[in-house]
Amino acid sequence: MSQLNDAPRTPKGEGRLLAVSDLHVGIADNRPIADQLRPSSDADWLIVAGDVAEEAEEVEKALELLAGRFAHVVWTPGNHELWTVDKDPVRLRGRERYEHLVRVCRELGVTSPEDPYRHWQGADGPVAVAPVFTLYDYSFRVPGTTTKEESLARAHEAGIVCTDEYLLHPDPYPTRDDWCRARVELTERRLAAHDPDVPLVIAGHWPLLREPTAVMWYPEFAQWCGTELTADWHRRFNVAAVVYGHLHIPRTTWHDGVRFEEVSIGYPREWRKRGHPRGLLRQILPYEGEQPPAAEGHLS
Repeated sequence: MSQLNDAPRTPKGEGRLLAVSDLHVGIADNRPIADQLRPSSDADWLIVAGDVAEEAEEVEKALELLAGRFAHVVWTPGNHELWTVDKDPVRLRGRERYEHLVRVCRELGVTSPEDPYRHWQGADGPVAVAPVFTLYDYSFRVPGTTTKEESLARAHEAGIVCTDEYLLHPDPYPTRDDWCRARVELTERRLAAHDPDVPLVIAGHWPLLREPTAVMWYPEFAQWCGTELTADWHRRFNVAAVVYGHLHIPRTTWHDGVRFEEVSIGYPREWRKRGHPRGLLRQILPYEGEQPPAAEGHLS
């Protein structure tokens, strides 16, 4: 995997590394938001951490728009890009659908989880931007349950069931959790092969830890939000920051001294209520916020 460290670099000390997720441009009121995403310099990079849209053509158009504006765009899929919806002419399912989107990204010059990690060059040196695609395996179970089946049953009883159960097909894997385990194994090997002297910004749609899901209104939904298999990645590897979305709870948290940034836009009913207090784009680097607190679990 030596190719991971042979990636192009930006001029030293120029531009910002920005991030956004959960644009959901298939929703009419969210489309103007994507059009408002603009760099402040010709050297700004943008991480797009999943859930751009459900239809493949809409995903492509949004990424094409952003790739034409930013110096470089890094994308990783969310669950919505992986849905196979009736109105989408692209009928591909599961891994074939994901691979189709990877090909689209390559045509646009957008980095995907299947490509070498690109090095963003800041004033303090290079940082490798690592888009990861890991899915979930139902290990963030409903409290008081011990098996996937029991946890899913509780969710169905509560009426809190992710649409993935109907539209996100794992083909050719038997289950989504099987696909998750395969993706985790592949991604873990790539992270382990990376030069430990170059810090990583790990960017994925699902949080690496269960802790961020603790504030969700519906704890039953956590089982569709990640896997325990990634819980130590921010400690095992040289990680400068972790970027994720999916929860629609934009905020900064610190875990074991590592900064986690939830960067989602979310649905209109959500952003109309809370607004965009930090703007539409989150600046990941250079980091200009508070330093990690002495106690874990701090929010900012």
